[in-house]
Amino acid sequence: MQTDLQFDIDAIGRIPSVPTILNVLARVTGMRFVAVARVTGERWVTCSSLDRIGFGLTPGDELQVETTICHEIEQSHQPVIIDDVETDGAYCNHPTPQMYGFRSYISVPIIRADGGFFGTLCAIDPLPATLKDETIVGTFTLFADLIASHLDDQEKLAASEAELASARHVADLREQFIAVLGHDLRNPLASIDAGVSMLAKRPLDERARNIVGLMRGSVVRMGGIIDNVLDLARSRLGGGLSLSRDADVPIEETLRQVVDELRSIRPDARVEVDLTIDRPVPCDRSRVGQLLSNLLGNALTHGAEDRPIMVEARTDDGGFELSVRNHGTPIPDAAMASLFQPFFRADTRPSQQGLGLGLYIAAQIAEAHGGTLDAASTRDETRFTFRMPI
Repeated sequence: MQTDLQFDIDAIGRIPSVPTILNVLARVTGMRFVAVARVTGERWVTCSSLDRIGFGLTPGDELQVETTICHEIEQSHQPVIIDDVETDGAYCNHPTPQMYGFRSYISVPIIRADGGFFGTLCAIDPLPATLKDETIVGTFTLFADLIASHLDDQEKLAASEAELASARHVADLREQFIAVLGHDLRNPLASIDAGVSMLAKRPLDERARNIVGLMRGSVVRMGGIIDNVLDLARSRLGGGLSLSRDADVPIEETLRQVVDELRSIRPDARVEVDLTIDRPVPCDRSRVGQLLSNLLGNALTHGAEDRPIMVEARTDDGGFELSVRNHGTPIPDAAMASLFQPFFRADTRPSQQGLGLGLYIAAQIAEAHGGTLDAASTRDETRFTFRMPI
């Protein structure tokens, strides 16, 4: 069955050293036609050639494989070397030299790393030549191995590029799925939030109020997770985080609202607030509020329950600084370098149900504002600090 060998011809054409190899072999041997041929059981095709005798073969040209000595090499995987057909006992009566008019001939197999036979590196000339020489045979063999190595490298590179393209396609589909899923979850969550708000306005006994409070906390937490997931999808798909800066509206109200919201979820926790902001802060208040929510939520999850959490914000000549401090078990040194990576969780206990996106999104918000988010953790306290220039 014949197959299209254009791919193999192109592969040889992509090896920049092949023309040099053919020229070197012509100089070393004195042979005036040197070629790389793709040889199968059914076909002999020129891949590259140096022709100084007008033999007439250029890339893509074919010979009937049965009329070539390369046909025998394809079966034996052994080189054939003829100094002079007229005095060679094995080939003096062979039809191929008579058909193509050559007296000297050398051809070595090109064998791939997996043992597969690609073709031959061969040379012919109408005149006799001294080819049965260790240096000449070694040079042909070396160059044939070099060509095979290049072909193997091309195949590996193509496989890697295909695998990478496939991985990128899957990643894009995954991020698009996450974005659509996060968007579609907003509507039912909004309905639940509205229902909880209506229930909260009705006369309820203590148990019902506790249940409504837990439901409200779950709604807030789910809303935060959806926001983080959507922001992850935007950043991965190249959209980045959008900002709407406004220095006319004070940032304090947003920060206190975030603290009050999380206090309502964890009324047992002590959250102390110290805001010293004496100048306008040109930031996206919603995004900075999201950053604080993520940092404070992290502190509520991991901080010591019997110690207060401190939220501090201030302005100075250098800019705006917002920090969240909590006590408790310090973050391991091995985890510090990965804190702001998506889906990373330093604490993997079953009770920790977050996706590991909060700190990543907080860091993205800081970066979008031209600022930084740093972490420091000791036995005394764990502190996350957001700084941005004004």
